[in-house]
Amino acid sequence: MAGRSDGIVRAVLGPTNTGKTHLAIERMCAHSSGVIGFPLRLLAREVYDRVVKLKGESKVALLTGEERIVPPTARYWLCTAESMPVPLPSGVPGGTDGPKDFAFCAIDEAQLGTDPERGHVFTDRMLRARGREETLILGSASLRPLVRQLIPEAEIVSRPRFSTLRYGGAAKLSRLPPRSAIVAFSAEQVYALAEMLRRFKGGAAVVMGALSPATRNAQVDMFMRGEVDYLVATDAVGMGLNMDVAHVAFAGLDKFDGRRERRLTIPEMAQIAGRAGRHQRDGTFGTLGLGGDNGPAFTDEEINAVEEHRFRPLDNLYWRSADLDFTDVGALIHSLEARSDDPLLRPAPPGIDLAVLKALAEDPAVADRKGVVARRLWAACGLPDFRKVGPMHHARMVRRIFNYIADGGHISHDWFAAEVSRLDNVSGDIEALADRLAGVRSWAYIAHRADWLAEPAKWAERTRHVESRLSDALHAALTQRFVDRRTAVLVRDIGARGADALPVTVAADGEVSVGPEPIGHLTGFEFKVDPTARLADKRLLLAAAERRLGDELDRRARDLCAGDDARFTLFAPAGGDIGISADGHLLARLAPGRSLTEPALRTVRSLDRLSAPARTELRAHMEAWLERQVKRHVGDLARLTAASSDRHYGPPVRALTAMLADAGGLLPRKALAEPIGQLDRPMRAALHKLKVRLGALDVFAPSLLKPEAQRWRAALVAVRSGQPMPTLPRPGASVLPADADRLGAALAYRRFGELWLRVDLADRLAAFAHQARAAHKAGGEIALDPVDRTLATSLGLPEDTLARLMAEVGFREQSGAWAWRGTHQRTRARPQPARPGNAFAALAGLKR
Repeated sequence: MAGRSDGIVRAVLGPTNTGKTHLAIERMCAHSSGVIGFPLRLLAREVYDRVVKLKGESKVALLTGEERIVPPTARYWLCTAESMPVPLPSGVPGGTDGPKDFAFCAIDEAQLGTDPERGHVFTDRMLRARGREETLILGSASLRPLVRQLIPEAEIVSRPRFSTLRYGGAAKLSRLPPRSAIVAFSAEQVYALAEMLRRFKGGAAVVMGALSPATRNAQVDMFMRGEVDYLVATDAVGMGLNMDVAHVAFAGLDKFDGRRERRLTIPEMAQIAGRAGRHQRDGTFGTLGLGGDNGPAFTDEEINAVEEHRFRPLDNLYWRSADLDFTDVGALIHSLEARSDDPLLRPAPPGIDLAVLKALAEDPAVADRKGVVARRLWAACGLPDFRKVGPMHHARMVRRIFNYIADGGHISHDWFAAEVSRLDNVSGDIEALADRLAGVRSWAYIAHRADWLAEPAKWAERTRHVESRLSDALHAALTQRFVDRRTAVLVRDIGARGADALPVTVAADGEVSVGPEPIGHLTGFEFKVDPTARLADKRLLLAAAERRLGDELDRRARDLCAGDDARFTLFAPAGGDIGISADGHLLARLAPGRSLTEPALRTVRSLDRLSAPARTELRAHMEAWLERQVKRHVGDLARLTAASSDRHYGPPVRALTAMLADAGGLLPRKALAEPIGQLDRPMRAALHKLKVRLGALDVFAPSLLKPEAQRWRAALVAVRSGQPMPTLPRPGASVLPADADRLGAALAYRRFGELWLRVDLADRLAAFAHQARAAHKAGGEIALDPVDRTLATSLGLPEDTLARLMAEVGFREQSGAWAWRGTHQRTRARPQPARPGNAFAALAGLKR
């Protein structure tokens, strides 16, 4: 089958939906034998089933990396391109099974020779695989100039598309027409879209290249039988899978190609969009609008090219030498990296097999292998990375396999059995089942290597059984998660009326009913499904209710805006987030804003169901309420913020007010020693008008020590610092125990030993001591007791606390009397500046 032959070589080129695959099947069956190479295992399996119906199981073989059905009398072979039984004297992995001489040969999707990962395989098959009597090269019309130059003897046949393909624009998921396929480019997005379709339309089938043929076929059968009207797939759907699709919607126009995120090429767009329409039935393609926008957008150039099937001709194909040198591993690598003399054949990027070979060659024990052993090493490197773990991790598995087969031995029975048994587990979610399926595909591939196992037939059956069990479990999990058959039936029954025609009512207590059936409860602006509702079609009715609840939600928003401020409260539970609630229901959370007293407002997701005008009005009302409450409860703090940027005040006043405002209205005096030292009499008077007290120990605004002011300050500081709401002292508490919440206490209290004392009371005790000292200037001894015993006794302060307080003020106890030592004065020489950005730490006197 290699090189030229006396048979006819035809290149059948054209857009999708031209019947090229059908032609290949028809021509193969007209010959005494034949082989077709496909780009996907799924497609090979699909065509295998079709040919079996025509020729019978005994005459048809299926050969893929993980699946091998080869009757002794097989004459018609359906394969993946990598597994085609072509002569491979160079030792290319795979392709060694079956006869090497067929009357007919075809290679499908030959334009995949431009694929960086697998392109060299398609190029090799296009150039070397030949039928004795007839050869077909099937592909895109963009392949024409390369076929003319690389295979000049080939007859080129153009196949027009049977039906018309037109651009249908953008459509929301809820408005997609029946018999639509949505194409996404990641498993996560496929699952998310299928989940939404279950909600809106009753469900969807799911098709991905990673699924086993059994799972994929079961999912497609659901779609073809009409059990679901929608299909969500990866771009693998573009490779010739024949389904009754009327519209293809692109969820995105970018994909990760293994190296980078890039926009789809126009041929890739056309390949996927071409799934729409079947035979002579026209089809449409477009984009999917999500999240309130129109989603990805095609350019005019892309639309015209796809509709008219006009693509830039290909100017080269990826190629890798098939003439490999097995003198040693180094020579093998060198031959794999050889370049073609033909400028149309571009060197293929290093594949996973070559990357694994290079990784193993770093071991001298492997690098020295030669001849037959080097061939076995290269065959082991051909094990596909089904698990997508990358070259380095995959190389560990390949190395272990090679250790067994290097000298003609077989893979350990115990190891193989243990690994397959570990994967034979049908419990878990979709992701776990899909991961096990990927794992068992590796062992199925190994089981079909007769030279690697002592009992290959036994293990092939075992892996097939495990894969079948996992496939059934995955199909059941996909169906359970993404299909609600009863809702799908109801969607069809409602027909043109639509869900909007269903009657939705909201009772005075918030109970929501669709028709006579209660389905949930509206609490504030949040709708929750009634878990006890037994309505068979609950999901569809729930979707209808959510759409029809808009008027009720807007009415509630208008009612709130027309009411008084008493309905709104600051939501600030200890240890939790901080926000605004109305009638006990959280409506918005606070986030850091322009300043401490101007936090930002983030509405909760339940308000997204409001109409845009109602949501805007409610948000503006909450922002105005918040501004009024800040002014009411911490107005002095807001005035400090304003003063910090008012040039009417001198630099020392602006510096002091800025630091004080940033810390929430309270700082130790020593942290402000520098600006305090620069204050003159007018400046002190200005601070007095701003209601700032320059205490002996602390600088603070007395009004901010009130209980409600403390609560608002704590909330604002927590929001700005990104911390939860602290636990606050009980209102009016003078003294707190040492184990009080440090962050909450630091807002209004100073710690002395085992107690926290409110700063205004500490200041009164400090002021009394200084007055006593001022009244008695003689010597170092103070005749009168500088401690306000009446106040200290009423507060219940122990002697240890008093001693610490007096030490902070600048006194020391000596021979039963208090002596002035001027400590407080000296602290002014080494100020400790406040740390803006962490007010809690500054208030508590903590290190950041």
